[in-house]
Amino acid sequence: MTSWIGRTATEIAAAVREKRATPREVVAEHLDRIERLDGRVGAFRTVRAEKALAEADEVAGRGDLAELPLAGVPVAVKDNLAVRGESSRCGSAATPDTPAAEDHVTVARLRAAGAVVVGLTNVPELCVFGTTEGVHGTARNPWDPSRTAGGSSGGSAAAVAAGLVPIALGNDGMGSLRIPAANCGLVTIKPGRGVVPAGIGEGDWFGMSENGPLATTVEDARLMLSVLADSGAVAPHEPGMRRIAVSVRSPLFGVTISRPYAVAARDAAGVLIKAGHQVRRADPPYPMSLSTTSLTHWTAGTAVDAKGLDPRLLTRRTRVHAAVGRRFVSSVRTSDSRDRLRRRMEPFFAEYDVLLTPALARRSPRSVAWHERGWLPNLLANTNYSPLTPPWNLTGWPAMSIPFGRLPSGAPTAVQLVGRPGSEAMLLDLAEQIEKLHPWQRTAPLD
Repeated sequence: MTSWIGRTATEIAAAVREKRATPREVVAEHLDRIERLDGRVGAFRTVRAEKALAEADEVAGRGDLAELPLAGVPVAVKDNLAVRGESSRCGSAATPDTPAAEDHVTVARLRAAGAVVVGLTNVPELCVFGTTEGVHGTARNPWDPSRTAGGSSGGSAAAVAAGLVPIALGNDGMGSLRIPAANCGLVTIKPGRGVVPAGIGEGDWFGMSENGPLATTVEDARLMLSVLADSGAVAPHEPGMRRIAVSVRSPLFGVTISRPYAVAARDAAGVLIKAGHQVRRADPPYPMSLSTTSLTHWTAGTAVDAKGLDPRLLTRRTRVHAAVGRRFVSSVRTSDSRDRLRRRMEPFFAEYDVLLTPALARRSPRSVAWHERGWLPNLLANTNYSPLTPPWNLTGWPAMSIPFGRLPSGAPTAVQLVGRPGSEAMLLDLAEQIEKLHPWQRTAPLD
C-alpha cells in the first residue's frame, strides 16, 4: 500500500485527480498520524476526524475532481479563522465556544479547490505572541520539542513540520507566519496587502495582517497561494538576474543577530550569486523610531481584538498588552508612521529588487508556560528573537521565510526574502532557486 504521509500537496492532489488514491485513504492516513503523534507536538486544538472523512467522500464524488488543484489534500486551519460548524477560540478562555455558520473566505477557497480541513490549530491567546501555548494547548517545535514552535501560527507550522498535514493555513500580523515557519523548517509567504483576502479579527490589526500558506516546498506554497489569492493577484514577472541586498543588521536598536542566523543569510547570498544574481551587502534605512512604531501597532491591535472580552478570562500577559495598546489605538488609526516608513524604504527597493535577511535573530524560546508569565518577560523574549519580521507588516509588502542551514541542535535555521508590492511571484522563484541548489529536509524525524 502506498503511504501518503510525507508526500507534498502537489503529489497528493495529482494522485487523487488521476484516481491513484482516494481522498478518504489520504485523509484517514493523516488522521491516524495525528492521533499517534500530536500528543508530543500539540499542533491541534481540535481534530475533525469524522467530519473530515465525510468531507473527503464528498470530494471524491465531485464531478470536477479531475480539475481540483488541491484534490483530497488534508489541510489544517489556524484557530482564528472561521470553519463552518466549528468554534474559533483564538487561544483564549474569553472567546465564545460558538460554531461558525460559514467558512472564512480563505477556508472556502481551499475547500472549493478540493482540500479537506482536518482540524484547527493551536495559537497563543488572541494570536499576540511569537510562542504558542495557552489554555487550549502548547505547540512544540517537532525538530526540537524542548523549544516552542513559534507563533502565532505555531500549531499550523508544527502540524506541517511533523507531517500531520502537507499544508496549513495561517496568518501574519507581525511575523506570525514567518516566525513559526523559520523555527520549524517550512516555506511560507506573507503576501502583500490586497493579494489574499484578510478578514482577520476586527480590522486586520490596522491592515497589517495577511493570510498565507505553510508548506514544506516552494511548489506547495506557490500552489496554495494561487488558490488563496484573488484572481490574477499573483502577477507573473520577467525572469532574469535580480539585484539583491543582503543584510544581517537587526532593524531594532540593541538587538543582535546570533551567528547561526547571520551565517545562514550570508550562505544563502552565496547560493544566489551562483544562481547568477547580483548580490551586495546593504542595510535598509531602518529608522530609530521603528521599535516604537512596532510596539504601538502591536499592542493597539490587541486592544481592538480584546474589546468586549471578559478581562478576567484573559491571561495576564494579554491583559497588560491590551491595556498598553488602548492608549495608542486612536493615534495609530490617524498616524502616518507607516506611510513614512514606506517612503523611507522605497529608494532602497528602487536600487534593489529583493532584500535577503536572517528570518530570526536566534533560536526560539524554550517551550514553557509563557502564558503564565508576566508581560515584560514575554515582550523581551519575543523582541530578542524575532525583530526582523515586523517592518514588512508595517509597510504591507510581501515577505517569505525559507529553510536554510541548521542549529547545533539539528533544528532548522532560515532566511527571509522581502520584495516591493507585487513581487510575490519573483520571491517564490528566488526561493525555488535556493531550494534547488540547497535543498532541505522537509519534515522532522519523529518516527
